[in-house]
Formats: sequence, C-alpha cells, structure tokens
Amino acid sequence: MAVVKRSASPTPQVRFNGNALPLFSFYPPPCRFPPVFLFIPLASWHCMDNSHNRQERGPSYELQRRGPSNDLAPSGALQANSSNHLPLNVASIDLVKRRLKQRHIQMIAIAGTLGTGLFLGSGEAISTAGPLGALIAFALVGSVAYASLCSLGEMTSLAPISGTFPHFASRWVDPALGFAVSWLGASSRLAVPAEVSGAQVLITLWDTGHAWLYTLIICFVMCATNIFGVVYFAETEFIFSIIKLTMITGLIIVGLLIDLGGLPNQAPIGFNACPFVVPGPSALEPQHPSLDHFLGILSVIVQAAFAYQGMEIVAVAASETVNPRRNITKAVRRVFYRILIFYILGIFVAGLIVPSTDNHLLSASLQSTGATAAQSPFVIAIKNANIKVLPAIVNAGMITSAFSAGNSFLFCSSRILYGLAIRGQAPHILTYCTTKGLPIVAVLCSCAFAFLSLIGISSSAEQVFNWFVRLSTAGGIISWFTINLTYFFFYRGLGSQGIDRTQLHYWNPLQPWLSIWGLIWCAFFILINGFRVFWSSNWNVANFITSYIDILIFFTLFFFWKITRHTEIWKPDEMDFTKGIPSYEETESPEIPPEGFWQRIAAALF
Repeated sequence: MAVVKRSASPTPQVRFNGNALPLFSFYPPPCRFPPVFLFIPLASWHCMDNSHNRQERGPSYELQRRGPSNDLAPSGALQANSSNHLPLNVASIDLVKRRLKQRHIQMIAIAGTLGTGLFLGSGEAISTAGPLGALIAFALVGSVAYASLCSLGEMTSLAPISGTFPHFASRWVDPALGFAVSWLGASSRLAVPAEVSGAQVLITLWDTGHAWLYTLIICFVMCATNIFGVVYFAETEFIFSIIKLTMITGLIIVGLLIDLGGLPNQAPIGFNACPFVVPGPSALEPQHPSLDHFLGILSVIVQAAFAYQGMEIVAVAASETVNPRRNITKAVRRVFYRILIFYILGIFVAGLIVPSTDNHLLSASLQSTGATAAQSPFVIAIKNANIKVLPAIVNAGMITSAFSAGNSFLFCSSRILYGLAIRGQAPHILTYCTTKGLPIVAVLCSCAFAFLSLIGISSSAEQVFNWFVRLSTAGGIISWFTINLTYFFFYRGLGSQGIDRTQLHYWNPLQPWLSIWGLIWCAFFILINGFRVFWSSNWNVANFITSYIDILIFFTLFFFWKITRHTEIWKPDEMDFTKGIPSYEETESPEIPPEGFWQRIAAALF
C-alpha cells in the first residue's frame, strides 16, 4: 500500500509496503522541459504507462489508504465542499454500468470521431490555405488536441467517474467553471447536427431532391442507436470504426498511387499540385503575399479544430468502461499515432493529389459559383484518375463516418448532461436511468439537438454545415481550454498535498508544460475563430455570431452560477482527491495475459 505523507524534513516521504522511501518533490514544478517544445512522440509511449508496474504490485495501489466508502478527504476540502455546494460522493444515485469492453474503447479512441471534419472539411482547408498551409494548421491543432487529451487522461486515471472534465473543473478549479463548460455543450451537442448536415452534403452526390428524408433517417437511426443502450452504441461504433480505418488507410494508399503514377496510364504528379499558395477568391491581403499566406493558415484553424473534436469521448466513457484505468491508459497512448497517421498523413496526401485551386473543393468562397459541395478532395482525385466505381464507394464510406462521428458526439453530450444532473447542476429528472444503466432522459434531451440539422433543408446545406462547424468548434476549444486549466490546478493540488502523480496509472513526463502549451494556443484559437469577418469584404453578421456567441454564453453561465451559489476557487490544500472516487479494487480486475497467436494479435490491436 502506497501512502504519501509529509515529513518534518523538507523532503517528503512515501510509505510503500511498510518501508519509508524518499519522494522527489515536484511542487513547485521543476523546469525539466522548456515551455515551448516540438510535438514529441516520446511521451506517448514511455514513462507514463504504469499498468505493468501496477499489476506487479497487485491491487493495493492507492493515493491514500481508504476503503470502498471513500470517506477520507482533507478536512479543508470537506468544509469547502459545503460552501461550494458541490456534492462529491454520488455513488448512491450514479446508476450507469460498466459495459464498454476493452475493444470498444480502443476502437472509439482510434476512430470514433473521424468524420466530415477530415473527409469533407479538408477540402475547404486546402483551397483556403494551400496544401502546405493546411498541413501546418492540422499539425498545430493536433498538438493542442493531444496536449488536452494527455491532461484529461491523467485526471481520469485518478477519477474514472461520471461527469468527466466538467466535474473535474468543478472539483479542482471552481464549481462555476464546471457548470459553464457543461451547459455550453457546443463541443458535442452542436457537433451532432454538424455531422448530420455533413452526411446530407455527401448524399447530394447522388440525389439532391430528398434532403429532408435523408436527414430524418440519419437522425432517427442515430438516436435509436443511443436509446437502445450502451451495448448497441458500442458495437455500432466498433463496426463503423473498422470501416473508417479501412477506408482512410485505403484512401492514403490510393492517393499515394495516384501521386506516384502507380496507376495505368497515369503520369506521376509529385508535388506539382502542392504549391504554398492561397487561391484568389479566398485571399484577404493579395497585395501582401507573406501576410496572405499566414492569414490563410489562420483561416484553416476552425476546420482543423472541428476535425479533432470529440477525442475527449475516451475519458467521458470512463464511468461505463470495464477496467477504466487500464483501458483509458492504452487509449490515450494510441491517440498520438491516430493523429500522426490518419490526420497528418491524410491531409498531406489529399494536398498532393488535388490542386488548391480546384473548383470542386468545398469552400465558402466558391459556393456562389455553383461548385459541387458534396465532394471531398479524395473523391475529386479518384474521379480525376478515371477510377469509375471507387468514388461512389468512398462517398458511402464517408457517409457512415459522418453518422458514426455524430453518434459518438451524441453519446458524449448525454453523459456530460447526466454528470451535471447527479451533482445538482441540472434538473434531477436527467439522472433517471433504466435498469440496464442507460441515462435515458439525458439521452433523449441530447437527441433533440440532432434535429437542428433540418435547418439545412430550407437553406444552403453547405452554409448550415459551416455554421454548425463554427459553433461546435468554438465550444470545443473552450472545452480544451478548460481541460488544460483544470489540469494545471490538479497538478498544483497534488504537489501541495504531497501526492506522487507518477503512481497513477497514466502520467506524462512533459506535464505541466503540455497543459501550458494547450492553454496558450486554445486562448489564441478562441480569439481568431472568426477573424475573417473583420475584413470589410467578408463582413457577415451570421458568421460573426456563430464564431463568438459561445464566449458570451460561457461567461454568462460562469458568473450566473458563481454569483447565485457564491462559489470560490479551490485552494491547493483544500482539493479533494479521494471522496466519491472508486478505489483500484473496485474498478480493475486482474489482467489476464494473452495466450496463443490470435490473442496476442487482438491484444496488440485492441
């Protein structure tokens, strides 16, 4: 049993199996790494996964010695809990059940939210910033998404409970912050109609006359998948994730064959389609090329951020995952390779095979010219290569990807809403669960947002898609900002109370600099989300509102809860890291090593 204690000497000690060992103090944090660093893959594999060490030690791993009642918490925290109106131990009313298996959570982590943001939105990114500019933007936003998920993964490895990052914000920063980021909800709730609208855009490649029917079918099937229960959702996402991984892998291979001239009667393209240019219709400063190129990259930030939205679903699902600490660790560790292979390599290949000036790319600047917005860069390149059947197959695969991503966002939205309700920050009726552990009322409320996609029937589907993208992206970036801010407080609290974070199942040696990196860039992304509207030639009231209304909503919610409930920011020595958090014995079962060839393959994949 590991118990961290403060000794009278300047150096704290850790008690492990009855022996006193010195513990290196990390508060205040030592500057082992510079605050500005490259996107290093080292931390995604080494020094952060203690699963094997934990198995060797047995199930006695704890931050503090406690039983299932979880009633040991700092006295200051108990007093603050009362004044901040934040119930922590809600196990008696938290009725969701752990039914997500290891293979489910791993596939959801790898491909759960791959959707229109990459397959369809990449067209606007390439046409606006050029292939190289789009690649730079996707790499930058990918590093911020990875930093946010690493921060969330570490907090979830300590507390795999309902409510996830909004509850962490309430628990370790300020209850008003958790309330605001939960009810804002644009990162997941408005992403659902965005994905439905994106699927509708893709369907117009075949049929433009029945948009309302296709929209309703997608909405009803998506809602039914979540209403039937988490097992149906998990199996659906498992199948769709395999389809998406197969498709994006095939597209990358086909794209490379097209670029290198590997197809019959096809000359190599090389880098001929990949100049670093901004097409005239979307240029802001054509008289200043260098500035224009930079502004083109900033313009792509929204599409790139939308493509990465939803990665936090891995942590959101922790309260319904079998062996959450072990499985969340594996899932977070693999996200780096998901970003590198599917996003970075995917946008690179798309930029190689389609010129940024192609009139068929989905771009707001080209909508008035009557371009076919229902096409993506991959479909365009395959058509240009005269491959007859493949475009229709790829388009069908992209529709399933959009459905799957919207399905995941709906799941994420309902669980965040449920986590609010069980802690008194939403109507109590939202806590109702079925006998199988499904928060049915929260799911139904989240399903209602899917039908906002019907707005696109009476308006331009492409314009509505872009509106939802801006709204959901702004909310998602605010969520990332909150996650990184919460982790910084979490880090300070652990250090102040002498708790060794390296004893967690998951920890990252680049912290706290990863969270600082994420904080700085998220603040920047929020400010420049709709910067294009400030050019006189691009002023649009609807675009301005959809880009910045989330900021007003967030601060309104924050100050409403802070003023009405008189909440205070947690002090490091008052933070509670035990109450209401299940112990290791309660969540983890012994890990059974794989036997035989096929079990080893399955263990490596899932």
